[in-house]
Amino acid sequence: MTIGERIKKARETKGISQTELANAVKISKQNLYKYENNIITNIPSDKIEAIAYYLEVSPAFLMGWEDEKTNNDTIDDKINSAFNVLDNKYLRQIPVYESVSAGFGAYADNTILEYMPLYIRCDYEAENTLCIKVVGDSMYPKIEDGDIIQVEKQESVDSGQIAVVLLDGDEGFVKKVIYGADWIELHSFNPEYKTMKFIGPEVQRIRVVGLVKKVIKNFA
Repeated sequence: MTIGERIKKARETKGISQTELANAVKISKQNLYKYENNIITNIPSDKIEAIAYYLEVSPAFLMGWEDEKTNNDTIDDKINSAFNVLDNKYLRQIPVYESVSAGFGAYADNTILEYMPLYIRCDYEAENTLCIKVVGDSMYPKIEDGDIIQVEKQESVDSGQIAVVLLDGDEGFVKKVIYGADWIELHSFNPEYKTMKFIGPEVQRIRVVGLVKKVIKNFA
């Protein structure tokens, strides 16, 4: 059974309509239809978590990772056995900010667009996690305009990691950070954008504020 078929069966078993589920997890009804009918098979993990939470089953069940108890179990048995497996205390409502700089104290008006349910076990990580809606195509194709990035707040990253950085305290970027002996380079994936290099004292203009942990693709 595919993940789409599991979503549909769990939804119907709970007596929930497509419209109700789509509204609850903040996706379009058209996308939910595509999920259930295997038109979209690469479903973002945050949407799987949100759907599982609303349908009261575990993400592992929807993904087909949970072991079957017996070959005689019906799908209803499997759904019922999966109820409440997801520990709700680990499903966190994480703020989604409208820009890279917002959320890091760079602007006075840190507008939160919405809250996104994410499954995070560690309390410390949850407290230091935020999401940002990306604008622009400098990190295309890995990060596209309209995608949401999950960011863990931290003041340093390893060379080669993708980070959120602030330039001169207020202009925010999502870039691949490369370190040298006395320089920092900010790389884009899109070759149309030039590498930004800061040497010597200019390095102080750059402040790392977070590590990009996950890219949540926009299928809308």
